[in-house]
This record gives sequence, C-alpha cells and structure tokens, in this order.
Amino acid sequence: MKLIIAVVQPGRLEAVKDALTEVEVFRLTVTDCQGFGRQKGQTEMYRGRELSVNLLRKVQLQIACNDEFVEPAIDAIIKGGRTGKSGEIGDGKIFVVPLDDCVRIRTGERGSEAI
Repeated sequence: MKLIIAVVQPGRLEAVKDALTEVEVFRLTVTDCQGFGRQKGQTEMYRGRELSVNLLRKVQLQIACNDEFVEPAIDAIIKGGRTGKSGEIGDGKIFVVPLDDCVRIRTGERGSEAI
C-alpha cells in the first residue's frame, strides 16, 4: 500500500479528478494549501505599491491505494495536472510514501481490504 500526495494547481483539479476516474481511482482527499517552489511567488500591485506574494494557492490530494493502482494513479495525475503538452513551472509535485496500515473505522478491517 502507498500514500500518494500530489500538489497541483487549483484550476487543474477537475482534470485530475477526471483522469483518476478513468483509471478507477475513486477515493481521495482534497485540501486547499499554499506554497511555492521554483515559482518563488509573484509580485502584485496594491494601492500603488508593489507587494511580493510568496505563497501561491495550491490543492493537495491524498490518495491511499494498493500497489497495483500506484502507477496508473501517478500517470493520471500527470495527465490531468500538466499545463499544456510539456508542462510549466508550478504544475506541482507528486510524493509516494509507504503506507504501513489502513483501518476502516466502520468495520475494523485492516490493510488493503480497508482501502
């Protein structure tokens, strides 16, 4: 089992969800977040003054999945999250971490059956 954590642009969320549905990944958690990487924020004008906004709005997806769904899910996130054909800085990141256990609260099932 793995936990996939993906950070994508908010405007690409629907495309990512559609791409995940195509590969039969239906369970995910979505969280609004802020951050920056290579984009290093942006500069805006406010009341005639230049302001530097360091944190950009992003969306974080968390997907717990069995091993056979990891690569299809990653490919779907890339497909839905990439801007244009070759992508752009700020399209996001995908992190894959081991998931030791999962417990379904309702039934007490554990492991891959609980996902």
